Amino acid sequence: MSETLRLFIAIEVPANLKAAFRQYQPAFTHAAVRFLPDENLHLTVHFMGEVPTGQLTEIEQRLKEVAATQMPFNLTLHCLEPGPKPKSPRLIWARFGPEPAFARLGAAVFRQLGIRPPDHADSIPHVTLARFRKDMPRPISLSVIYPPEPPLTMPVTTVALWQSELKSPHPVYRVLAEFPLSPAEKLNPPE
Repeated sequence: MSETLRLFIAIEVPANLKAAFRQYQPAFTHAAVRFLPDENLHLTVHFMGEVPTGQLTEIEQRLKEVAATQMPFNLTLHCLEPGPKPKSPRLIWARFGPEPAFARLGAAVFRQLGIRPPDHADSIPHVTLARFRKDMPRPISLSVIYPPEPPLTMPVTTVALWQSELKSPHPVYRVLAEFPLSPAEKLNPPE
């Protein structure tokens, strides 16, 4: 049996957004809510799962090729809320508004890696901030928070390949490789 790595493709959350998310934690305080450590905050593009280590170099090359075809963009924070299903939430997430560039990045990743795209719910750009403990009753009514104006934005200038090691109480995540998105002038050189 070959050795595997638990991998996912994600966007790193900048420090200023991590600090903003921390400010809103008191609104979600409940015994069943377990906040993720700041170092684990990320915005998933695609969770790959267990992948043979022999495929790592090829995956990195394909992600480099994807990044070279995508321009940097911004995501705008919509709200912090229980989700993904409002009537039966299992986590607290920071949900960003729809962004065509994020959808294009995801589509390019799926196409380049030969992966079937996920259903609609998985394509909502979000950062998981907390999970509900399975051994406790879920909170019944938690707030939805709409951050004040001006809206908070998350610049997306790179995409990264991450490794997840399952540990207790939280998994340990680390970036294996990061790939800068191409500036517009590289994709559309002047004539």
